[in-house]
Amino acid sequence: MPTYAIGDLQGCYAEFLALLERLSFDPRRDRLWIAGDLVNRGPASLACLREVEQLGDSARVVLGNHDLHLLAVARGGMTEKRKDTLSGILAADDRERLLDWLQSRPLWVDDGSDSPRRTLMTHAGLLPRWRLDQARDLAGEVEARLGGERAGEFLERLYGNEPACWRDDLAGIDRLRAIVNVFTRMRFIAADGTLDFAAKEGLDSAPAGFAPWFTYARDDDPRILFGHWAALEGRTPGAAVRAEALDTGCVWGGSLTALDLDSGARISEPSHLK
Repeated sequence: MPTYAIGDLQGCYAEFLALLERLSFDPRRDRLWIAGDLVNRGPASLACLREVEQLGDSARVVLGNHDLHLLAVARGGMTEKRKDTLSGILAADDRERLLDWLQSRPLWVDDGSDSPRRTLMTHAGLLPRWRLDQARDLAGEVEARLGGERAGEFLERLYGNEPACWRDDLAGIDRLRAIVNVFTRMRFIAADGTLDFAAKEGLDSAPAGFAPWFTYARDDDPRILFGHWAALEGRTPGAAVRAEALDTGCVWGGSLTALDLDSGARISEPSHLK
């Protein structure tokens, strides 16, 4: 039963179908892990959302920042941005069913192992100072709020860059926002865990005093799968942990890539948007 991990779809539906064909993917036998950002910027966000939802239990999906943006627009009163490609979803007859499904996705999935060397996936990565059990519990706090009666209030207040550094005593919306920012927006961090939200390009764009989150060592040794950072082109140079970058920038003219979790082989479908 092969398991493949795929990076950000971002509405690249044709490439997604072509990649599944390359893999000879059979949902009765095989499994997919998808690193979030199913939607936005690409031409077919609605088709991607429908396709992944219909895969049922054969696909495990984490929420990305663009997925949360869709939920904030649809259910939190946020305004669409100029470059958004979410209108098809917002106008769809089945939008509420699709949004319910998306809103119930987690921020973290793992392989079920109790070993510190287990494989886990989040959209943006894992804060080096968080223990694995702590990180999973923190993800659960956000997941519980998204599944609760006050989800709309949370989505309305979700966005913001503060607090930029995690503290265990954070509470309320500040605590939830800080958790979401780590799991869905993190790229460069300082030694104390402070996040930078401005630099989004390659490693040479790091602000002074900041470095990629995966270059900081951890006390444990999980295999961390993440998307979100297309400028890495699937590489993690200087990594101090077993980090696997999955976003290879399909929506920007790169490719859509699947990682075979057993063999480590990568299979890619070039972008059709060139």
